[in-house]
Amino acid sequence: MAHAQGKYADFEGLRERAVALRRAGLSRRQIRDRLHVDNNDILNRLLEGEPPPEWTKRPNAKDDLRHRARELRLQGWTYDQIQVELGCSKSSISLWVRDLPKPEHKRSPEEAAAIARRGWEAKLHLRDEERQRTKESAKQSIGNLSARELFLVGVGLYWAEGSKDKPYDRRENVTFVNSDPGMIQVYLAWLDLLGIEHERLRFNVMIHENADVTGAEQYWARLAGAERSMFNKTTLKKHNPKTVRKNVGDSYRGCLVIKVLRGADLYRRIEGSWYGIVESTREADQQNRT
Repeated sequence: MAHAQGKYADFEGLRERAVALRRAGLSRRQIRDRLHVDNNDILNRLLEGEPPPEWTKRPNAKDDLRHRARELRLQGWTYDQIQVELGCSKSSISLWVRDLPKPEHKRSPEEAAAIARRGWEAKLHLRDEERQRTKESAKQSIGNLSARELFLVGVGLYWAEGSKDKPYDRRENVTFVNSDPGMIQVYLAWLDLLGIEHERLRFNVMIHENADVTGAEQYWARLAGAERSMFNKTTLKKHNPKTVRKNVGDSYRGCLVIKVLRGADLYRRIEGSWYGIVESTREADQQNRT
């Protein structure tokens, strides 16, 4: 701050030079560069009352808007109000009225909060549009899956979300649990690819007791294309009155458990395939290192 005060200490002398340059036909940018004034507020004060040279007033289709924007600014309107009134960008308004004095602050806290909220909502809308564009682009890039690609996806899917055998607890069962309908659909398509007969599948819904249990059972039955006879008794999670549930609403349908009967051989194939993927990854990584 002390440096800035020292730099512009001879304000009147600096103003005389600025006015002389302005009347000689120089633009604001030229005067700024000539006098080394890098502060727009100081430059505005130096050139106060001095109209711009005619050559800088480039006529265009926005001349009427520019004239109206300057009128409104002189009446004390803010950039936001002028933007709403004229439908032009703030950047254009700033260029048109930057040499005019700033209006006194007349906005109430409620008005300021409302403007900030609208701005934030607009920003969130733009972010959401960009998010959806990215997702849609990624989705379109997948195209059709080959049988091998679906097989590998299914192995990884099962190993992430399915039950696993332990050396201390031998249970070579094929059981998959998930709440994501897309995951369930991919898993069922994978079982079809492996030739698992639909009759060997058994289903079980797990859901909070305070949810729409019947609606969830019907939803999962439709998604899986399964008869109710293939569903075991629904598992209900007891409600804890000390907790606040977040998994509420029409989209909450609990989890679906899918078991494959007589699945020991299938489980061994899954586990072997998974470790084949792991081994291939190690070999590929080793080749990249050498």
